[in-house]
Amino acid sequence: MSAANPNPGFADEGMYLFNELPTQLLKERHQFTPTAQWAKSLQLSSVRFNSGGSGSFVSSNGLVLTNHHVASDTLQKLSTPDRNLVDNGYLASDPGQELKAPDLELNVLIEMIDVTQRVQAAVTQHGDAEAAAKQRQASIATIEKESTDETGLRSDVVTLFGGAQYHLYRYKKYTDVRLVWAPETKAAFFGGDADNFEYPRYNLDATIFRVYENDQPAQLEHFLKWSDVPLKEDDLIFVSGHPGRTQRIFTVEALEYLRDVRLPFILDYLRRKEVLLQQYRLESNEAARRGRDELFGIQNGRKAYTGMLAGLQDPQTIASKRGRQNRLKSAALASPELAPLVVAFDQIAEIQTEKAAHLKESVSLRSDLFSFALSIVLMTQEDLKPNAERYPEYTESARESMLTRLTSPAPLYDDLQRVKLADEIALLMERRGGDDELVREVLAGRSPQEVAAELVAQTKIGDPAVREELIAGGYNAVLGSNDPMVQLARKIEPVFRSVRQTTDQLDEREKQAYAQISRIITAAEGTSGYPDATFTLRLAFGTVKGYRENGQPVEPTTDLAGAFTHSAEHEGQEDFDLPQSWLDAKESLDLTTQLNFVSTADIIGGNSGSPVVDRKGNLVGLIFDGNIQSLTSDYLYSDSQSRAVSVSGVGIKEAIRKIYQAPSLADQLGR
Repeated sequence: MSAANPNPGFADEGMYLFNELPTQLLKERHQFTPTAQWAKSLQLSSVRFNSGGSGSFVSSNGLVLTNHHVASDTLQKLSTPDRNLVDNGYLASDPGQELKAPDLELNVLIEMIDVTQRVQAAVTQHGDAEAAAKQRQASIATIEKESTDETGLRSDVVTLFGGAQYHLYRYKKYTDVRLVWAPETKAAFFGGDADNFEYPRYNLDATIFRVYENDQPAQLEHFLKWSDVPLKEDDLIFVSGHPGRTQRIFTVEALEYLRDVRLPFILDYLRRKEVLLQQYRLESNEAARRGRDELFGIQNGRKAYTGMLAGLQDPQTIASKRGRQNRLKSAALASPELAPLVVAFDQIAEIQTEKAAHLKESVSLRSDLFSFALSIVLMTQEDLKPNAERYPEYTESARESMLTRLTSPAPLYDDLQRVKLADEIALLMERRGGDDELVREVLAGRSPQEVAAELVAQTKIGDPAVREELIAGGYNAVLGSNDPMVQLARKIEPVFRSVRQTTDQLDEREKQAYAQISRIITAAEGTSGYPDATFTLRLAFGTVKGYRENGQPVEPTTDLAGAFTHSAEHEGQEDFDLPQSWLDAKESLDLTTQLNFVSTADIIGGNSGSPVVDRKGNLVGLIFDGNIQSLTSDYLYSDSQSRAVSVSGVGIKEAIRKIYQAPSLADQLGR
């Protein structure tokens, strides 16, 4: 069993690989056995958003369901000063009005192949972390290129169980993705930050796209049928999505590093950016629109990381992890074969100390214009190397996805770019010191604000045609460019590579150590289980279930009537104002229609937009959040109060049909 699941009898924990489903566990606990056809159809109906979320095909003519907050990046890019799709929503009354996303890529997992032996056999210099990392990456790049050349599919080798396994994932890509329907923010994020990660909820956090092939709606064999039956307590449900990352294999020392160093560091950064964007958005209504989506993401992240840190600061969390770790060590020391592997725990502890010292060395200036410039500088240099020696994101198998990002026609706003870049340069100065050689070279006697203003005013890198020309011209074009943003990227690039080299070495040493720890866990606890999340497709399961909070019962479902009541109870608070479309439609609605529900399914960030299905594989809901008690799920799952929060399928269809008056769209769902 993996470190992620120390007790197979504990609750409904698990984010399972589709090629290693917990069939025996489901049969014993829920009297359900997924057939191969059931699993394959669900797999091929599930999609991953490159913007950082999940979704599903919900019609034979290409409709894709996800969250409004997953779609918000695209909604923002499609908006203009005169057309605010984030706040006001959108409905395409006919296919000709469906809006093409500028840089959205959807991935559908076609096949998984275990390539562990091949990757591990390629690594012969285990004592030299830098050499081992290069050997491992060369093997992975070769496997990915061979797969892409053979199949034409996006091919990614994924590290599992801390480096104990490697699987090749093959994806079909859709890059012609068009917006069909989105509700208003007031409906999708009803309750605002006050209700975020709370329950009960009354949110319509849903959006529908359509995928196209050859300029026509894609004709799909695999899609989810739509259930018109509301859920009830104890119903068995399944979540098929792409959880981002968990750290359940982490040792006690790794969790202490998160608690004492990394999470406080991240929270300081997020709070800084939150204040920066709040101030920017006060400048005008247009500034408020431009900064809205990014601020939402930062605030959401800040609240999530605050919950994670609070969980780690609970002494019982570390005590529980330490107890298990001590048991694993004792079991290993009792075995002559496993005893030499115990040193891996000490190695992990040593690496955490080095990571803490390395944490502030980042030179990535997180602004769009600079990120484009640095990526182009790196890409054109990496292109000069053999494919097997390149950074993973610049290999031939990853190239199309990288080009989609780098050539995006999405609008960039000079005022927002200036604010972001000036703050990043100021932060670079704060972390490295004013006398640092790189800082002095970047500033050249100017303030961070002056540098940012000059760069944004003079650069042409915001033009996608300029970016395409630089990429096509290769490294010679980069060397010959007098664009100041490209020149800044060239100054920073050597330091970036040096920092990256240290990071890669630490990662390689951790992989080797966790691979040894995985061997101990397998010997001590068995071989069933699941690896930590990797933003790849997983299956979770659970039941619709309420819980108790502050001594009071929390019911597992809410309805449309509750949304109107909740709004009335918070009259005068803008975040609780329902949109006018809801008020206008109230008399025509069936107010008993289920709107949200909670379940014990094991989810994490990245699961947003995941379909929730029943025993038949029919769609019954849409994951959009977890409650505040679930925020420890990065490293520890519990079902006592932790819950996944979903929009009910029946609520989505009722809203589309009656509030948004789109019966033809509602009729397409599940067909």
